[in-house]
Amino acid sequence: MNSRSKSAVKKSAISKPALRKPNTKTSAAKAKPSKRSPTKRSPTKRSPTKRSPTKRSPTKPSLAKSSLANSSPAKPASKTGKLPEWNLADLYSGIDAPEVARDLERMDADCVAFETDYKGKLATGTAKEDGGKWLAEAVRRYEAIDDLAGRLGSYAGLVHAGDSVDPKISKFYGDVSERLTTASTHLLFFALELNRIDDDILNRAMQAAELAHYRPWIEDLRKEKPYQLDDKLEQLFLEKSQTGYSAFNRLFDQTISSLRFKVGPKELAIEPTLNLLQDRDGAKRKAAAEALAKTFKANERTFALITNTLAKDKDISDSWRGFKDVADSRHLNNRVEREVVDALVASVRAAYPKLSHRYYALKARWFGRKRLAYWDRNAPLPFAATDIIGWPDARSMVLSAYRGFSPKMADIAERFFTDRWIDAPVRLGKAPGAFSHPTTPSAHPYVLMNYQGKPRDVMTLAHELGHGVHQVLAARNGALMAPTPLTLAETASVFGEMLTFRRLLAQTKSAKQRQALLAGKVEDMINTVVRQIAFYSFERAVHTERKNGELTATRLGEIWLSVQGESLGPAIEIKAGYENYWMYIPHFIHSPFYVYAYAFGDCLVNSLYAVYENAAEGFAERYLDMLAAGGTKHYSELLRPFGLDAKDPKFWDGGLSVIAGMIDELEAMG
Repeated sequence: MNSRSKSAVKKSAISKPALRKPNTKTSAAKAKPSKRSPTKRSPTKRSPTKRSPTKRSPTKPSLAKSSLANSSPAKPASKTGKLPEWNLADLYSGIDAPEVARDLERMDADCVAFETDYKGKLATGTAKEDGGKWLAEAVRRYEAIDDLAGRLGSYAGLVHAGDSVDPKISKFYGDVSERLTTASTHLLFFALELNRIDDDILNRAMQAAELAHYRPWIEDLRKEKPYQLDDKLEQLFLEKSQTGYSAFNRLFDQTISSLRFKVGPKELAIEPTLNLLQDRDGAKRKAAAEALAKTFKANERTFALITNTLAKDKDISDSWRGFKDVADSRHLNNRVEREVVDALVASVRAAYPKLSHRYYALKARWFGRKRLAYWDRNAPLPFAATDIIGWPDARSMVLSAYRGFSPKMADIAERFFTDRWIDAPVRLGKAPGAFSHPTTPSAHPYVLMNYQGKPRDVMTLAHELGHGVHQVLAARNGALMAPTPLTLAETASVFGEMLTFRRLLAQTKSAKQRQALLAGKVEDMINTVVRQIAFYSFERAVHTERKNGELTATRLGEIWLSVQGESLGPAIEIKAGYENYWMYIPHFIHSPFYVYAYAFGDCLVNSLYAVYENAAEGFAERYLDMLAAGGTKHYSELLRPFGLDAKDPKFWDGGLSVIAGMIDELEAMG
């Protein structure tokens, strides 16, 4: 969460209909907060009707004046140059805009009309001679409502991301959230009834071209059939979410954004404090780490309560629905088999010694030490360049890397700059981290960053634009089929980083700067793969133990130190205070067990990039086709054209060997 955050997501929930609550976020700190502060962007629950989109949900950006009232003023331009602020007017002109009230009324009316026209009629209507065409019209109307709700929810979420402590904005966010939840009760029946239609009747209906278009969505929806409850229980789960998990998600957001950390004479918000952990001055890194530890300690009871409450809430839901393992609902949400994830986790944990343990020992030697304090883990290398990278240069670096791969990809990414789809400055009240929020197919994505001119910030820009390109390409599939399973959602973002890294490495002539660049990439990969699997192990331990009672903040800290010690290795000295660093990671709150998607995506990209290097002809076209498929195909089908099979146990070892090979190269450099 140090400098960026990866994609936000919706929280899995079978009970949630297509409507999206405001702020679908998962990251304010990339679930890989270790370095990218996920995302911010609290994911909304995923309905049985759709896969959760890759969103780095809004967390709290201060928005352009034309789009948001009461935003915090941006800091004046520094060495980074003038940084762009996004224009949310493509959604709505302001929280008091008459179009917001109009669309809320329209949504309410459309939901009631939909329920009146279809509730209790799906089975008989679909069984008729023209049942396929009739049901297709129902799905089309359902999708239109989802698109409208997505526009409202995304805007409310982005505005709230802009300033989660402003009372007026918080009220707007809460009011829209409640309206969406209330409206969605009228749609709750649809997915439930649809899944009760006999297979033979539904298969016959899907012979109609109109309904065949929605086959991927319908078949996907039916995978959740075993975990559905009866209509009344589903409605209860949905309505209680407002005062249950959604309320605690909101409490986390507001609490973390209001914390202040005393570093020297300054009182800092969490993002600039985390950023100091990458400062060249070791004294500042230590001071920031101690400030984080002190403030976290003072708030440990609140964060322990939030964590315990949400873990129990999930356990209750899982129990009622019949999920056997604590992470099974996430695997279903990701459309990935449990054994595939287990193989990934086992491979990564087995590789800790040859990856993170070996790299941190090497880094300690570069600093002339045997061990590094935990606050030095992401310290800049002694021989790394110290220049601030201005925004125009960062833009040029990423776009040129994209263009070298595919002009089409670069053209899409360039629109984020020219059309003001990016919010880059660091501001008080703005969420830490970064995200790309897809909003809805009838609009376009938005990217939030906290750009400070560091090389990792350039990689973050490349990462988020990878998401953004993916979201633009997939939008053609419509609101129900544009979202991609999270396992592949991270592929485009990590691939975008890899393209940019390889371009920068090729252009760097200085041996020392090449070494620094390579080391930075290895650190990113360790934070993406090793650290995320450690996070996943932490979550598994917490959720499993929570079944037997509440965990104290002390016990949560013990589990945290155990998994961190295993993953970081003996070269990292874990000192007092670090036991509470689990508190600021939003993915644990907003999207339990999401984090393994990062490791999945990174290892997959390593293999995918190897295919590109060995056979570049026609690769870009196949790659963009894969992104454009959105959620219409299973990940195994999408990878087939590249000759990749994630179910092969050796697949993960291949991706991890790329990281090990880079560490070999660094060791050879001395």
